[in-house]
Amino acid sequence: MFIIFRKIIFSSLLLFLWSVLSAFVVVGHRGDPINAPEETLASFDLAFKNGADYVELDLHVAQDNVLVVSHDRNLARITGQNAIVSQTPWATIKTFHQANGEPMHSLDEIFAYYQNRPETKFLIETKKTKKGNPKNMEALIAASVHRYHMEKRVMFHSFSLLSLQNLKTLLPEAPRIFIAGTLKKINFEVLQTATGINISSTLVNAKLIQQLHRLDQKVFVWAQMTENAAQWNWLVNLPIDGVVTNYPRTGNQYRNQKMDAKIKTIDLDGALITNESQPSYENPYNLTLIKTAAQPLLEYHAQSFVVSHGVPYYQIGDNRFIAAAGFNSLADVPLTRPYLDQYFRLATGMDREQRQLYDRPFAPKANGNHLATATNYQITAVQLNGATLWFQVQQGWIRAQPGTVSFVEHSQAWRDYQKLPPQSKLAHPTLTWPLARRRPATEISGDLPPLATDNLSVALAPANQT
Repeated sequence: MFIIFRKIIFSSLLLFLWSVLSAFVVVGHRGDPINAPEETLASFDLAFKNGADYVELDLHVAQDNVLVVSHDRNLARITGQNAIVSQTPWATIKTFHQANGEPMHSLDEIFAYYQNRPETKFLIETKKTKKGNPKNMEALIAASVHRYHMEKRVMFHSFSLLSLQNLKTLLPEAPRIFIAGTLKKINFEVLQTATGINISSTLVNAKLIQQLHRLDQKVFVWAQMTENAAQWNWLVNLPIDGVVTNYPRTGNQYRNQKMDAKIKTIDLDGALITNESQPSYENPYNLTLIKTAAQPLLEYHAQSFVVSHGVPYYQIGDNRFIAAAGFNSLADVPLTRPYLDQYFRLATGMDREQRQLYDRPFAPKANGNHLATATNYQITAVQLNGATLWFQVQQGWIRAQPGTVSFVEHSQAWRDYQKLPPQSKLAHPTLTWPLARRRPATEISGDLPPLATDNLSVALAPANQT
């Protein structure tokens, strides 16, 4: 009989007691600027259509105190007209057109256009000079927000702490996000004013995000216009609260995949008990992104357990994941390793259900294959899942009981098996020599290669049981 009580971590996995990470917010940077001219209604509409929760827009103040939607203070790049917003009246600016023929827009026009579409929301960037000009920008914004009843549909971000301080007074319920071009800018005054930090993708990492979360700050990430869709394969693995992206469709796809996945943070050192290396992936949502293979009997640290599309994975490094099957905790290595590369055999008379093979040892599903009785099958991987031991053979995974395992007499595997506590052993081991010619060279020699680790050697001794 196998171990009845396992570590809490494996019980949690077995019972699917997951802590699911919250979905992040997708913000279309200037709308959907790759597919439509930035900050036009066409760009905003496309971003919302492609799954953005918010669209980001920038504001300047015209000469006659109208809030103008534009990233640039000089309109030459987007309209061809060499005009500075603050030096030009709105009556002139609204005659300028962008590449798709749309005229320039005021904030009031944007709010009026979307007023009756409550699912549309806006992340507004205030463009201020280092001296805090224009002084009346926040008051103009607050008036427009109140005029169109957009209080619950706006967030603000800015490089200007003064601007966020003004907005905290005028619109205290609206989220305020400080844009940090450098980490040196994040100080006590910022943390007292902002509800979130928007960090460049060149600065962000998981540790920094965790530190900011402990300070009750939401974490958004942004990239320069050189951003490409491939960055999402890295970004999706971080515990971000939101992202300002040029690719809202891609962001929405990854957000939905992560939201559908079950994710549990863990702290587990383990090793693959397999006879071959296993592929690793940049993330569990796009398996075409293959990284360096994970090697058997080498120690890895797992930091999260993810079930994506029904398949469980361990995260064993930054942007590196492996399928969970065959990965055992270091405490379980002595209990599973002796069976690797041995031969499993079902007794004559086993019914069809007992001979059923499965796709994996976690949340197993029958794969349609069945083992023949009285036939030897080489064990290519081993998994201890809770109280159940699983073996992988060529045709799939099978529960170890009922069945027998053939060991070579006097081999290291047999000696290691004999060291196991009684409750961790199979019921009917057998000793055999006739299969030796068909065994791999490492088994014929009698010893398995030692467990490789950077700074820890795992002794093949019985693990403490609870």
